[in-house]
Amino acid sequence: QVQLVESGGGSVQAGGSLKLSCAAPGYIFGDCENAWYRQAPEKERELVASIARTGFTRYSDSVKGRFTISLDNAKKNMYLEMNSLKTEDTAVYYCAAKSIKWGYCAGWMWGQGTQVTVSS
Repeated sequence: QVQLVESGGGSVQAGGSLKLSCAAPGYIFGDCENAWYRQAPEKERELVASIARTGFTRYSDSVKGRFTISLDNAKKNMYLEMNSLKTEDTAVYYCAAKSIKWGYCAGWMWGQGTQVTVSS
């Protein structure tokens, strides 16, 4: 069972930056689609950014131009660099990765989440 472990969350003032990391021992992020999601209080979990096996990235409109999803060269860690943070970015951020079953990309696996709080 692959465990996804996020780190890098915290509190920052509006306009600041944070970089989230996700590690998954024994898992290669580049083998399947991976993503970052977030969930704010009393709201549904939403996709923030994703990166396909091809390296193609996509972002929600609310973070486009401010956030960057990436993998390290060994594809053992995934990152979310967040710049120009806004109060509305406050949420629990989750690392998500597709599991691999019988050699195919399957359902999503989730980390435990890391809190990001942006104050005005």
